Amino acid sequence: MHIAIEVVALVAVVAAGAALARRIGISAPLLLVVLGIAASYLPFVPRVELEPEVVLVGFLPPLLYSAAIKTSLVDFTTHRRSIGQLSVGLVAFTALGVGVVTWWLLGRVAESIGQEPLPFWAAFAIGAVVAPPDAVAATAIARRVGLPRRVVTILEGESLLNDATALVCLRTAIAAAVVAPTVLHVGLDFLRAAGGGVLVGVVVTFVLAKMRRRFTDPVLDTTLSLTAPFVAYIAAENHYVHASGVVAVVVTGLLLGHKAPIIQSAKSRVSERTNWRTFQFLLENTVFLLIGLQTRWILDDLTESPLPTWLIATTTLAVFVAVVLLRPIWVIPTTLLSRRFLGPSRPGPVSRRALIVVSWAGMRGVVTLAAVFTLPEDTPHREVLVFIALAVTAGTLLVQGSTLPWLVRRLRLPGPDPAEDALQEAAVLQGAHRAAIEKLDEIATPSDPPAVLDILRQRGEARAQAAWERLGRPETEYETPSEAYRRLRIAMLEAERAHILKVRDAGMVADEVLQRAQNALDIEESILDRDEDDDVGGRSEDLRPKVSPGGACEHLEQAPVVVAPNTPDGCEECLAEGGSWVHLRLCLGCGHVGCCDSSVMKHASKHHHQTKHAVMRSFEPGETWRWCFLDEKLG
Repeated sequence: MHIAIEVVALVAVVAAGAALARRIGISAPLLLVVLGIAASYLPFVPRVELEPEVVLVGFLPPLLYSAAIKTSLVDFTTHRRSIGQLSVGLVAFTALGVGVVTWWLLGRVAESIGQEPLPFWAAFAIGAVVAPPDAVAATAIARRVGLPRRVVTILEGESLLNDATALVCLRTAIAAAVVAPTVLHVGLDFLRAAGGGVLVGVVVTFVLAKMRRRFTDPVLDTTLSLTAPFVAYIAAENHYVHASGVVAVVVTGLLLGHKAPIIQSAKSRVSERTNWRTFQFLLENTVFLLIGLQTRWILDDLTESPLPTWLIATTTLAVFVAVVLLRPIWVIPTTLLSRRFLGPSRPGPVSRRALIVVSWAGMRGVVTLAAVFTLPEDTPHREVLVFIALAVTAGTLLVQGSTLPWLVRRLRLPGPDPAEDALQEAAVLQGAHRAAIEKLDEIATPSDPPAVLDILRQRGEARAQAAWERLGRPETEYETPSEAYRRLRIAMLEAERAHILKVRDAGMVADEVLQRAQNALDIEESILDRDEDDDVGGRSEDLRPKVSPGGACEHLEQAPVVVAPNTPDGCEECLAEGGSWVHLRLCLGCGHVGCCDSSVMKHASKHHHQTKHAVMRSFEPGETWRWCFLDEKLG
């Protein structure tokens, strides 16, 4: 019972801490580490020791997998050069740099004062331990402060693969305690770990994809998804393969996430997303709380060290400074040199302001603290090395994690523009609606009821128009058709649910039947709630698409950027007829101002059908995007 109570208390503190962090506007990892440190000194809190196997097998695979299935394989491939420089080159550079600093202080200096010197293999091992930034902390903070998506993609890609490099370095360092490895041996070991991990990941993906195509039940499919990271990790790390389980998990997650729309049903994808969000929330926040909870006993063990306090403190501070400084020392020069000799990376060079943020986003996490416990028990000054790992983890989380939002604001890095996202989404949905109508016209037969065909056309059009409505709002608070539909439909759903509950309480219908009816209402209401949450918010600059999906057409290239409007006060026809509009569109062929398709009368589209003028432009303040009616392309 005491174990059950401890687990329940742990989950309760995690949930309360994460909720408090959201409420006061700080990062949950930072707050949970602080809470863990404070709780470790409470007399009723038991001693918590993280076994490395629990973290490396129980926590790390699902955390990496949950991040990998949400990472775009296309974006990951596009930024592979930057990700490789950070996840391989930076980790090795940091491990070597920190190893030299530690070896000089705990080796040379310790020997000069009559203490047992730290061998270089152990110094390199602690360098490998503190080298990889955490897979959760950086991206969690990055998303909260609104970093550019490209920076977030690079940080996510780095955190997915850097653990593999660090663990290979650590394994090499520990092996060096027995046999001095050669450069060739280290290189072959790394290639075997990385190449074997990729191969295992591809094989596991192939097998799981075959199985998931046959599983239409969302419960079975989600169950298989929850086992995927452990299958990939164990298959790679077994004695016969001896590859990198981290790489295998990442490859499996990237490939399965990329293939999800093909191999899974819609219900399975929704179920998988919901369950993995919950699983990831519990794991990642529990990890940071556990980091803090280990503080007290690590400090207690440190008192048994024969080294003087001043040397321990100096070494810890020196390692922390080295970890922080080695990152920009590597990131900025290697990025500039790669541009010089290899050319700019796709889709263009990262700005210098973004490089500064990437250089500062080096928070360490649970892998650092778990890896340090894999050091042999007879390692000289092991208790000091464990303390250094804790200090670097907590220090980077508290120092870099707490100052990263300030740095982003100071550098004025533009984050994702919600209005720009809405514009791109509207263009994509418009194209999808066109494809759906073409398919409907192809398969429809004269025997199909016209009323059904009209409903199908209206549903697709309504979804596309709802995205357009989330763009620039008029000064007057006019309720758009989608908003009116949402308000009225939610009221209807409440009435339907009340009737179902009345029938349930009367006991007149089987509960299974009522559950199916209730589930149908819940799914529809969840869709309406999602639409309500998609608020565009403000934008920092004129709204114009940065990339035209599919490339600009000849009509967009030939059309003028702006023309003088015939009626700057609003839609010509609505003003004449006394109607109202949602948004305004300006014809770049003649200057006609008409209302958008979300409006009741759709005068902009009617004007195009009458005049055949191809291109119109948004007439809303701050919007400079254009739309080609003929090719249905954004420009």
